[in-house]
Amino acid sequence: MANGQQVGYVRVSSAEQNSQRQLEGIHLDKVFEDKVSGKDTSRPGLTACLGHLREGDTLNVHSMDRMARNLDDLRKMVKELTAKGVAVRFVKEGLTFTGDDGPMANLLLSMLGAVAEFERSLIRERQLEGIALAKAAGVYKGRKPTLTDAQMSELRGRVRAGETKVSVAKAFGVSRETVYQYLRSDTTAVVAI
Repeated sequence: MANGQQVGYVRVSSAEQNSQRQLEGIHLDKVFEDKVSGKDTSRPGLTACLGHLREGDTLNVHSMDRMARNLDDLRKMVKELTAKGVAVRFVKEGLTFTGDDGPMANLLLSMLGAVAEFERSLIRERQLEGIALAKAAGVYKGRKPTLTDAQMSELRGRVRAGETKVSVAKAFGVSRETVYQYLRSDTTAVVAI
């Protein structure tokens, strides 16, 4: 499988985090990156990476939890990639899967993948507990609004005047979903379609 490309996939959970050290020192022909949570496989960088890989390529990933935090997703991706002749290498774990893997390799994949899934569950549980405690103490108020009251009024007025939600979102530097949320929160707003 060494005659194909050395492809890298890196993922960090947020845009502020640095992904450069994940595959540092490894020669790669192409690198795909995501700066989103690994809770599911709906990630643009991962989708592009999986579409790019061809028989003979090697996919290099820093660790299993960078690729997937769900054991079923991890096993499915590794199985599908190795079935089409792509080697999958997890650098931190020191494991490479080629499709000719023995029972021990498959056991390690399942065990380490299960640990990543368990870790994600613990993180989510602690996060929810922390939010509940902060709410009980009157400290947690939720996320701060992206726009000021004046901006929200202007946004609603522009939509009422017939401006498209896409252009309003761009003008305010927010997502289209944020525009919809502001419009839903204003029960008196007349929403233009």
